[in-house]
Amino acid sequence: MYLIPAIIVLMEQTIIYVTLVLSGLILGSFAGATVWRLRARQLRDDKHHGELVDTSEYKQLEKLTKSSIADDRSQCLHCDYKLKWYDMIPVLSWVFLGGKCRNCRKSIGLMEPLLELGIMTFFVLSYAFWPYTMTSGIEVTMFIIWLVAGVGLAILFAYDSKWFILSDKVNFIVIGLGILYSILVVVIASDKLSAILSIVGSALILSGLYLVLYFISRGKWVGFGDIKLGLGLALLLADWRLAFIALFAANLVGTIAVLPGIITGKLKRNTHVPFGPLLIIGLVIAQLSGGYIVSMYFSSLL
Repeated sequence: MYLIPAIIVLMEQTIIYVTLVLSGLILGSFAGATVWRLRARQLRDDKHHGELVDTSEYKQLEKLTKSSIADDRSQCLHCDYKLKWYDMIPVLSWVFLGGKCRNCRKSIGLMEPLLELGIMTFFVLSYAFWPYTMTSGIEVTMFIIWLVAGVGLAILFAYDSKWFILSDKVNFIVIGLGILYSILVVVIASDKLSAILSIVGSALILSGLYLVLYFISRGKWVGFGDIKLGLGLALLLADWRLAFIALFAANLVGTIAVLPGIITGKLKRNTHVPFGPLLIIGLVIAQLSGGYIVSMYFSSLL
């Protein structure tokens, strides 16, 4: 009697997970291509404004700035080989080619497959551990905004990890998505004033704090890109308690990551560590498990 409904639910969940896996892999491939195009355009703009740029890197990436959106084709950064569709199958093409260009056999690198697998994992875990219901159109829209923002955050994660810079263009997109998300949070909230105050508190914790540190250190401790990123993350969390957890998690993960290097002497106390990726990790931890952490904390006080 209950077998058919159970099978239907299982089929629905299977379709959803397969869709998330495929979407994550495809958008991960898009994110990898976007990272290089953003870098190419940044180098072009920096050189145009008279700033010092790496000559070899500029020559290698300059080709990516010469095509329009209509005829933009993915290509090897070494030999200009135009990639065919079978060269761009997420993860599989990289594995079958041994991580090398089909034409010149030079290394492609790990960033692309890691982004594909990373966004795929993010999509699947987000659905599996999403702390809110998805019984209305607004709630489903909030989840979709979260996934789309995740693609932008993956681009920022890779960009900051590689070049210690957070792209303004992507940061502003994330902020825009965060604004939409926060608006929907207020719309469905029973106590709208409390929801608005919680969003403001979240922004003060994740963005305001870094703004203060920025002015105190005159930009030496944190960059202005971290302030913009913090604002986008705060709006996506839309809860001051989750913002606090994200901040704590980011610092904890950062400490764990750099401590072995400091102990062994490979890292110095003044070594620059990109904080953007740590904030993004903190965001994911806070959003997907923050509600449980908050519940456990308040339960322990009773």
